[in-house]
Amino acid sequence: MPHAPITVHNLTMAYGDVVIQRDLNFTVNQGDIFIIMGGSGCGKSTLLRHMIGLKRPARGDVLFTGESFWQADEESQNRLMRRFGVLFQSGALWSSMTLSENVALPLHEYTDLHESQIQEIVSFKLALVGLAGFGDYYPSELSGGMQKRAGLARAMALDPDMLFFDEPSAGLDPISSRHLDDLILELRESLNTTVVMVTHELASIFAIGNNSVFLDAETKTMLATGHPKTLLAESPIPTVQNFLHRGEVLSTSH
Repeated sequence: MPHAPITVHNLTMAYGDVVIQRDLNFTVNQGDIFIIMGGSGCGKSTLLRHMIGLKRPARGDVLFTGESFWQADEESQNRLMRRFGVLFQSGALWSSMTLSENVALPLHEYTDLHESQIQEIVSFKLALVGLAGFGDYYPSELSGGMQKRAGLARAMALDPDMLFFDEPSAGLDPISSRHLDDLILELRESLNTTVVMVTHELASIFAIGNNSVFLDAETKTMLATGHPKTLLAESPIPTVQNFLHRGEVLSTSH
């Protein structure tokens, strides 16, 4: 039986003596759009940082197709990280570079491709996110939604089989946010990419998530894992129910 792309095993996260989350155990399956969710301050973005190799856990491990990340040597860690594409909350584009230059950056850094090959890939990635013809634009000349899509093109530059997003729709209006959700779904379908996404946006959670983990700030551990719609319908845990039902308008009359 093949290993799942990502397994989080007995993970405890801490800053010094302060535990953020403890005993996290969950699996992200091939092709999942996996949502990391929970209330403010529960450690969602911190968990993402542990999963992509930016912060070492206090205890436990993250495995990629069965291979330990945190027990691996630096060379193996770098090889595993080549499989990741990451889109941070800000989009994190270099403002002094055009979109083409931004997307080309990982290709210059991690490959020996000729410039003509790099430009071909850059054009393809920008077209993939609906930004064909925008290669010579600077980030400041684009809307927030377009900046996020450009960041996504750069995250996909090295053909990663795993994409990690930290609050991708932060700062976007509802329509741009929905377009970004649709794009993430399309990319998952066309590229068979596995997606891990930190978000508190219920619209996104229910529209595109098919698996999830719920982190709780009070108990400092995970309360639930599974399909968000299943958790909405079946979870017996009040904290999970309150989170997934917040803002809901009851349409049934009593």
